Amino acid sequence: MDHFTPAVELVADVLGPELIGSFLHGSAVYGGLRPASDVDLLVVSRRSLNTTRRRALLDGLLRLSGLEPPSRPLELVVVVQADVRPWRHPPVCDFLYGEWLRASYEQGFVPRPEPMPDLAVLLTQALHHGKALCGPPLTSLIDPVPHADVVAATVAGVQELRADLDDDTRNVLLTLARTWVTVATGDLLPKTDAAAWALERLPPGHRPPLAHARALHLTTSYADERWSEDLRAGVRPCFDAMAARIDGLRDIG
Repeated sequence: MDHFTPAVELVADVLGPELIGSFLHGSAVYGGLRPASDVDLLVVSRRSLNTTRRRALLDGLLRLSGLEPPSRPLELVVVVQADVRPWRHPPVCDFLYGEWLRASYEQGFVPRPEPMPDLAVLLTQALHHGKALCGPPLTSLIDPVPHADVVAATVAGVQELRADLDDDTRNVLLTLARTWVTVATGDLLPKTDAAAWALERLPPGHRPPLAHARALHLTTSYADERWSEDLRAGVRPCFDAMAARIDGLRDIG
């Protein structure tokens, strides 16, 4: 069985007639799953989930989402169609599951509807590359996201990325490289492609940490991830160099 079928069946069982469609997106359909990749799922619902459905969906995902092979971690987003069509910014995420929040879930937190600016990026990626697992094509359900909102959403996350730099170094550097590409070109590239683009434009002295992050993403699980002292010393200068170029592009714009 693939990594997403049990989650799709769970969604169908919990949402019942409120479910409009479930869609696979992210690395699984665009760039290929890597050793530490999540399986990304987007769900479009007719109405906001009630308390019972929220709890049932969360409990099921806590059982299905795995950090160790052969399971993979799941990232699942539910949006209510009327919250994103017609488009308005910031969009509202009705339900979010991600492994980085597992400790909070286990302490009793249940996802609630809340504004989620970077949903603009997720929806754009899913519109361009998503695969319908249940229901009609996503392009028939939601409208395109204005490019200005996609750029604004990517840039808005830079300070949060900076705060996570020490704890989630590989993903922060790769995400910042993707932000740089989006601001500079308007494209939304897979992390490895974005890192390759950024490496060609960074000064040589700032390249090693990003190159290492890219290599880790391609080949290495989080449990086996290693950073030398020399690479660690270059992480923040690498981040600052990319952030400065993003700021420069925004000033020009």
